[in-house]
Amino acid sequence: MKMLLASAFLLFSAWAQDDLGPQGPAVKMAPAPVVTVVQGKPATVPLSFRVSSGYHINSNHPKSEFLIPTVLKVEATTDIVIGRTTYPEGQDMSFAFAPDEKLNVYTGDFKVDVLVRPLRSVQAGKYIVRGTLKYQACDNAACYPPKQLPVSFDVKIAKAPPAPTKNPAQSPHAH
Repeated sequence: MKMLLASAFLLFSAWAQDDLGPQGPAVKMAPAPVVTVVQGKPATVPLSFRVSSGYHINSNHPKSEFLIPTVLKVEATTDIVIGRTTYPEGQDMSFAFAPDEKLNVYTGDFKVDVLVRPLRSVQAGKYIVRGTLKYQACDNAACYPPKQLPVSFDVKIAKAPPAPTKNPAQSPHAH
């Protein structure tokens, strides 16, 4: 029952705060490193985010179905397959609005890993991959409407080495 009441409070707080909210973005993305990937081979792209001081966001697996999870959606570009997205474990914390209940959240810095695999047929070069991080920021008193943070990172595709060719079998007999 307490979980339901706390969830209802969070949802109501989000609606009630429609025109208010944290000053500036509550979550920022650090510049992502350019990852070089060989055609046909997978590689992990680490994306680093920071939740502003005084705020928290729900983890990717919040403890209640009523809470909005943090989700990264990445749009695949031509011939680059987006694989598994790996999220960190959240921290269990309690807050003044529900002191007996622990929520699973991200605070401070956290990292999300995205697996990319260019097809063997993709042209070598640099590609921009775009997406969004959907999250709901909360402070100790209220939750704010969900937001979507634009995300982008570069992937440099390197040409795969040519496949080794086998010499045709030679006859042991001299001709």
